[in-house]
Amino acid sequence: MNHDVTEEQIGTVVTKIQNLGHEVNISRGTKRIVIGAIGDEHKLDPEIFDSLPGVEFSMHIVKQYKIVSRESHEKDTVIDASGIPIGGNQIQVIGGPCSVETPEQMDLAAQSVAAAGCRLMRGGAFKPRTSPYTFQGKGVEGLEIFRQAASKQNLPIVTELMDVRMLDTFMKHDVDIIQIGTRNMQNFDLLKEVGRINKPVILKRGISATISEWLMAAEYIAAGGNHNIIFCERGIRTFETAYRNLLDVTCIPVLKKETHLPVIVDPSHAGGKAWMVPSLSRAAIAAGADGLLVETHPNPCEAWCDADQALNPQEFKDLMGSLKGIAEAIGRTI
Repeated sequence: MNHDVTEEQIGTVVTKIQNLGHEVNISRGTKRIVIGAIGDEHKLDPEIFDSLPGVEFSMHIVKQYKIVSRESHEKDTVIDASGIPIGGNQIQVIGGPCSVETPEQMDLAAQSVAAAGCRLMRGGAFKPRTSPYTFQGKGVEGLEIFRQAASKQNLPIVTELMDVRMLDTFMKHDVDIIQIGTRNMQNFDLLKEVGRINKPVILKRGISATISEWLMAAEYIAAGGNHNIIFCERGIRTFETAYRNLLDVTCIPVLKKETHLPVIVDPSHAGGKAWMVPSLSRAAIAAGADGLLVETHPNPCEAWCDADQALNPQEFKDLMGSLKGIAEAIGRTI
């Protein structure tokens, strides 16, 4: 409350809180009076009180993201992705091409991903593109090609869901991990729908999203009953133009403090250039990431999208080798 608040104004706030079904605690200091509402904070909005006479400001003192917060679950959560643990001691690298192109391309990609030591594979059947005139993905056909190629190498698959109308198709093809992309981080109807299924969900950070907004987006999924959520940092937009996006390595320890859920990093979309990917990958693992989402293509020069950021099979294998030393240095395995 303001320093010159009157008892009448205090009474108005107290009555308002009580009428909303909460108990009240009044703390009277030498220079300030603080009125606390005791109860379910989700039912209260600071805007209800900010306009009342005598109120200096109002705020929530308990985090709005209750289910995903570490306060609700102190130990790290390990997500089971078709038998592959994400979180915990073992770091997972999810490799694969930006988009599904042909059966031959996906067979070669799956072979190189497995040969490098990866346990999961990524690939885009539906592609969100900045321009409507660029390749948009092969759709359901691509999903079928992806599943067939990955199954030959016993690799669970990760692919992006863009439209809630395709969720049943994803379930029919038994997609192991559903990815919610950057552009859909705050597509709340989509988040609610994946919250109703029992599948792991990778939630990528919005290009200009704060960590709080990201956590609240995850809460939408968790509130629906699906707690199998994996955060994925993929770079944020800043004033810099020397690279595609700014990989926010700082968010890794911050998220580890705020949430019990796994945190992975996509260095490919952050840097936008293949030569940056190894350095960004190593930085992410050193900072405590639980995994990586890395683009690799059998022949990057012929990739149908994001060719500049894809590693070739040898580069990808070399990257995996370099990550093992960093993982061992911090007491983890790859």
